[in-house]
Amino acid sequence: MTFSISADFIGAQNRKAEAALAEDYAALGRQLERRGVDIEKMTARAMAYAVAVPSWGVGTGGTRFARFPGPGEPRNVFDKIDDCGVIHQLGRVTPTVSPHIPWDKVDDYSALRQKAASHDLTFDAVNSNSFQDAKGQKLSYKFGSLTHADPGTRAQAVEHNLECIEIGRKLGSSALTVWIADGSNFPGQSNLNAAFDRYMASLREIYDALPKDWSVFLEHKLYEPAFYSTVISDWGSSFMAASELGPKAKCLVDLGHHAPNTNIEQIVARLIRAQKLAGFHFNDSKYGDDDLDSGSVDPFRLFLVFNELVDAELRKAPGFNPAYMIDQSHNVTDPIESLIQSANEIQRAYVQASLIDRAVLAAVQAESDVLGGHLLVKQAFVTDVSPVLAEARRRKSGAIDPIATYRASGYRRHKAEERPDSGTASAGIV
Repeated sequence: MTFSISADFIGAQNRKAEAALAEDYAALGRQLERRGVDIEKMTARAMAYAVAVPSWGVGTGGTRFARFPGPGEPRNVFDKIDDCGVIHQLGRVTPTVSPHIPWDKVDDYSALRQKAASHDLTFDAVNSNSFQDAKGQKLSYKFGSLTHADPGTRAQAVEHNLECIEIGRKLGSSALTVWIADGSNFPGQSNLNAAFDRYMASLREIYDALPKDWSVFLEHKLYEPAFYSTVISDWGSSFMAASELGPKAKCLVDLGHHAPNTNIEQIVARLIRAQKLAGFHFNDSKYGDDDLDSGSVDPFRLFLVFNELVDAELRKAPGFNPAYMIDQSHNVTDPIESLIQSANEIQRAYVQASLIDRAVLAAVQAESDVLGGHLLVKQAFVTDVSPVLAEARRRKSGAIDPIATYRASGYRRHKAEERPDSGTASAGIV
């Protein structure tokens, strides 16, 4: 029998922290009341917010130099679902899992769906993978996939994406995320326009196969592994492709896929205006696509992104329905702890952005009160909404302090005993 964290154990841990939480929640409530903010409304918003966890994120990640496996890593997708279930059980903000194919392929998708349901989980967007060569694959993606010069290789990559759609239908998903590593490392290696044309032709086949209620999320990335030119390198290329394909195609924003100091929140605003914002892969970065824990390096940037998202939500921007997903892979922490913390920081930014009085902000902007507008935004960012997040978890039967509860449970130690190291973990990205 596999180890699990019981509701009774969570309740016992919560009882140790309930008095302090009640005191902190009351104090924050009084502070917010002076600003005209109802803390109960903020708690309700926190309870309603959700972000998907990546199936691949529960394994230890790595760098392009090495990967250092951790104890008790998932051996298969069913183990991954157990770990994702713990993340949701404790944090109560991650009710969906984003799978990756072929990493998460199984023979019985009904059984996988039932496994997820046993943890109160469902499936989010399915991610295809044509940036690696799968075992037994006939043609290599070393020189590209959907944009490869060889028609047979392109056809193979298209067929893989069609398979992902079929798998997604079986899992109850309604979106396909497509990221390709295609590009070039040397001038003259590839015709830049021809590569984009081949991408569009391949995507058209995938787009035309989408079920009626599905979307395809186009993910761009500035560089790596294509260092000279990347076919879908920026939001402009992504937007161009999504616009040409049609209304089911939208642009996914990964917070690490931009040049340093890029104004990501302005990109978000533009995509919202164009009704082409698919959603997010949340993470953090210092130098590039670092895939660090969300909010660990630049929490203000994360908050400013949510400033635009909450603004769009509250003014009911047309077509606004973003998919929120985490995409991180780090090699020095317990992945479950990192995903719990990242989900908490994403939820924090959402609640903080919700504190801004939009009517007052609009008024000071209309008066060109530069510092006044900045101070309104900054006031929301520096407000510690931890009691709201903890109370939201408590009311949803989660843990007041999820990481402390996770550590006290001994879950990792138990899983290390249940999942002996085989040398072939099925999660994590190098």
